[in-house]
Amino acid sequence: MLLKVGDLAKRCGLSVRMLHHYDTIGLLTPSARSDSRYRLYDKADVARLHQIQALRRFGMSLADVGAFLANPDIPLTTIVERQIAMLDQQITQTSVLRDRLSRLHGQLVRKEEPELTEWLTTLEWMTMYDNYLSQEERARAERMDADTARHERWAALVSTVQDAMTRQVPSRSSEAQALAKQWMALLAQDAALDPVLTAKLHTMHINEPALQQRTGISLEMLDFIMEAANETKLAIYAKYLSAQELQFMRAHFGKRANEWPTLIAEVRQHLAKGTPPHAPAMQELARHWIELFRSYAGDDPQTQAKVRLATEREPELSASPWMGPDLIAYVREAMEGLMKAA
Repeated sequence: MLLKVGDLAKRCGLSVRMLHHYDTIGLLTPSARSDSRYRLYDKADVARLHQIQALRRFGMSLADVGAFLANPDIPLTTIVERQIAMLDQQITQTSVLRDRLSRLHGQLVRKEEPELTEWLTTLEWMTMYDNYLSQEERARAERMDADTARHERWAALVSTVQDAMTRQVPSRSSEAQALAKQWMALLAQDAALDPVLTAKLHTMHINEPALQQRTGISLEMLDFIMEAANETKLAIYAKYLSAQELQFMRAHFGKRANEWPTLIAEVRQHLAKGTPPHAPAMQELARHWIELFRSYAGDDPQTQAKVRLATEREPELSASPWMGPDLIAYVREAMEGLMKAA
């Protein structure tokens, strides 16, 4: 049995545009074409789509999904097992929420708590945040979420980006890059208030489908923004790198982008605590930093030097919602400690 792209989109809850995009980037190429050149998908294609969607739910970018599936040694059973584990976690969270709602019900019956909407919103956030934030961080996140002006700014931008995606605006276009710049500016405003919390919330957003649905910021939208932001930076790197070096960077630049916010948040926490750069915990984070740098800069010391030079000379390359001169200096000092120890 072969499915047309429209039929497959309806059955799996994806848009035809997204399936076309998967085909364009080589992630899911249909096994056949009709006489009229319509895409036709067989059982093996559907099984691969299941793997793609399962991995997306784990927070992987499309580039990471492609790299993962390119490894023939990873069986489908492993992916299904990971999906079962994720569902088990969701069941546990649902059970916790039910217990809290039962307690809330008892309070309401006794007329101890009249604000039902406020309680339900708080419970929703607390349940979702338990695995990511401390009690103090949850309180700060709730205050941030209650900021009406902030909410309106984000909602307006998300709507504009969704419209651009619906119109299939290319990520390399000036329109997409302008939207990415606006996106990073709003992130920077949040990070200025609380950089560690903002980085943690970003990681949480990637891992929690419920939060994606609530905000309207899907993983596909994050990929679109990241691709557009990367194009801006790659155009700057092109002034410093050879064609071959730029080709390597383009192929690898965004593959591990989702690891940066969590890493930066951990470094910031150590910086705030006054952890010495040569402490074992910071040395380990410095190793991870170098690993991520090499993932897109490559292993050639000359190429790495060019990338560092570009980053030093071009402010737009070092701009980040979560970083800053203090953090960069702290990481460099930790890296110097690694070099001395080597």
